[in-house]
Amino acid sequence: MPHRTATLFDPTHAGNLQLANRIVMAPLTRNRAPNAVPTALMAEYYTQRASAGLLITEASAISQQGQGYADVPGLYAVEQVDGWKQVTRSVHAAGGKIVVQLWHVGRVSHTSLQPHGGQPVAPSAIRANTKTVLIQDGVPAFVDTSEPRALQAHELPEIVHTYQAAARNAVESAHFDGVEIHAANGYLLDQFLKIGSNVRRDDYGGSIENRARLLLEVVQAVTQAVGAERTGIRLSPVTTANDAFDPDPQPLFDYVVRELAGYNLAYLHIIEGATGGARELADRPFDYTGLRRAYRAAGGKGAWMVNNGLDKALAEQALADGADLVAFGRPFISNPDLVDRLRRNKAFAPGDRSTFYGGGAKGYTDYPVYKRS
Repeated sequence: MPHRTATLFDPTHAGNLQLANRIVMAPLTRNRAPNAVPTALMAEYYTQRASAGLLITEASAISQQGQGYADVPGLYAVEQVDGWKQVTRSVHAAGGKIVVQLWHVGRVSHTSLQPHGGQPVAPSAIRANTKTVLIQDGVPAFVDTSEPRALQAHELPEIVHTYQAAARNAVESAHFDGVEIHAANGYLLDQFLKIGSNVRRDDYGGSIENRARLLLEVVQAVTQAVGAERTGIRLSPVTTANDAFDPDPQPLFDYVVRELAGYNLAYLHIIEGATGGARELADRPFDYTGLRRAYRAAGGKGAWMVNNGLDKALAEQALADGADLVAFGRPFISNPDLVDRLRRNKAFAPGDRSTFYGGGAKGYTDYPVYKRS
């Protein structure tokens, strides 16, 4: 019999996560968690989208030091965990599966968000040419990031421990189905990987093996805490987000995925191209098929998730080409019924960009579902 190509709507699994379909809601920062505490409105938002095979929450800080934007949630205080409990309880009641993205922003922060007004931390004291979001007079405002300081080697074990503690908070206390380690988009772990932000001369800089060391230590700690079968990771080999850059990403990420193959992770979440932008970058060619091949050749069995600017045709092609899961980002903002729209070939509703960051229910939980005729 000829092999049948998987469809978007086939059930599947990622680690021990049994998923109703292959459609994933990607992490989307929405800046609606005052004082870093998840709210009942957030529970409503995620529950509206629970028909996705998997929901990945907006990135959530593992510590105050890891916080980089105003009104984004955390996973390091009791009230934050309690806030997330109402989210997971509601999503599970609707039949959904949900994992939380663990986040340390590194240098992409501002002194006003840091403990005691201190400098953001980074692999090296190189300021990111990017902006963050602060709330000024009740309105979100984009401001330049602050000058970071370089982390000392003796500080790194505590950062690894903080990832581990946040993962435990997520699974054991907040009852998430799993966690996703955010190692993409120019945030801390990605900063260590890439030469554009890492010029260290110790065991965490220089060679590919050294630059990948912190990421792999975090993976080891998180999987020990909550199990590899509940752990995913997000990577963005060539994105330009947050001033991320490496002149030779292919050998770097081929090495990373070969090392990750030994952890039996639930999934690898790969951003193809520039996050939220072009899928192909003329100055940064990259072989994503080769990356997946390197992972599989090293014994990696986790689900392969692809992301960035997908529509239905591109998503179906990705599955035909060997992906296991496809992640949609911004379309989920304005289409809580995205799975149903994909199933019935209905157009996506446009989003109101003015309400993407900060605010209340408007542009968050008030998007209608498609009215059937």
